[in-house]
Amino acid sequence: MIIPSIDLSQGRTVQLVEGEVLAIDAGDPFPILERFSIVGEVAVIDIDAARGEGTNRDLIASLCRQARIRVGGGIRDVETAVGWLDSGAEKVIIGTAASPELLSALPRDRVIVALDSRDGKVVSHGWRQTTGHDLLDRVEELRDHCGGFLVTFVEREGHLGGTDLDRAEKVVASAGDARVTIAGGVTTAEEIAALDRIGADAQVGMALYTGRLDLVSSVAAVMRSDRPDGLWPTVVVDERGVALGMAFSDTESLRTAIEGRRGAYHSRSRGLWLKGETSGATQELRAVDVDCDRDTLRFTVRQQDGFCHTSHRTCWGEDHGLGRLQRRLVGIAEDGETSSNTRKLLDDSALLASKIREEAAELAGAGDPEAVVAEAADLLYFLMVKATAADVTLDMIEVELDRRERRLTRRPMISKDLT
Repeated sequence: MIIPSIDLSQGRTVQLVEGEVLAIDAGDPFPILERFSIVGEVAVIDIDAARGEGTNRDLIASLCRQARIRVGGGIRDVETAVGWLDSGAEKVIIGTAASPELLSALPRDRVIVALDSRDGKVVSHGWRQTTGHDLLDRVEELRDHCGGFLVTFVEREGHLGGTDLDRAEKVVASAGDARVTIAGGVTTAEEIAALDRIGADAQVGMALYTGRLDLVSSVAAVMRSDRPDGLWPTVVVDERGVALGMAFSDTESLRTAIEGRRGAYHSRSRGLWLKGETSGATQELRAVDVDCDRDTLRFTVRQQDGFCHTSHRTCWGEDHGLGRLQRRLVGIAEDGETSSNTRKLLDDSALLASKIREEAAELAGAGDPEAVVAEAADLLYFLMVKATAADVTLDMIEVELDRRERRLTRRPMISKDLT
């Protein structure tokens, strides 16, 4: 798959030729990250930190809260790596400082070792010095201590001349079960598909910024279908991963969906189908994921009204649970109705706060399962009213919980004085 790259210098998105010559200044990284992240993880590289010429730490910390990113550049010790993982980075990319000793102090599956090579030899110090290490030997030395490698073919970086598929295949063979990402020269969707077939991802910068390559063709290139019509089954889920239904996609509908950030599919009877164009049940496309077999897509959408043609939330009928409760509360908040207890809570923050404290105390004192269920349900209702009043959605809370799960450092679990 494609891993789009954002290289940062002095707070701006840049592209360099062979790590030296400024070729593109693309400016503010936030809209770029929003565009790139729809297809998955994005690599964010702090060029200044890598060179020892400053840092973009605060900026990258903010980017960590916006999307799933891999952070690299200037990570030379355990403390810095842990700091990025605690800040929400999916993975950290560690370069010349990578050693079995340092890597053993970090979770293997969240560490990528960056190896920059020129003509098969590892180089360092911003690609300016050779280390004398053979690339494949270095991969074999470190493969049991990391979850992946980022291998950059420096002589091809920024030239848009294509990557070295033969050498990439040798790297994959040497890497064992560590996932390999190749950078340097990747220019076409066909190259991304070829790398995917040998078990490698492609980190792409220059080709995306110059328009030589686009996200849609990069995703479509790795897809396959055993259907006579060549369509890709597409599972449609909401922000919380609840399945709404299934549709089909092709390259045209995928392009319309990604470029327009909307639900667009291929109807077997009508061709291109823009969800909600006539019914009003539109979708905001949040993410596109490719499955492990490369024959099915998953669209994560924000659904307006019901997904199904029967006007139900899903093609299996109405959903339930916290997601349904959230939509009911939002409806009450938006329709101006004044007589319900929920409306009273939305309009009276002091009353809502007192109910939250009351129900939290009752849940804390509950003992048997039935009482715990009842008191937890009460508390969840009031918490959801609080969230609705602040325009906070369940998926926002779940993203925060996921971020906290990934933290390596933990605060001590001690009681606070509530008196």
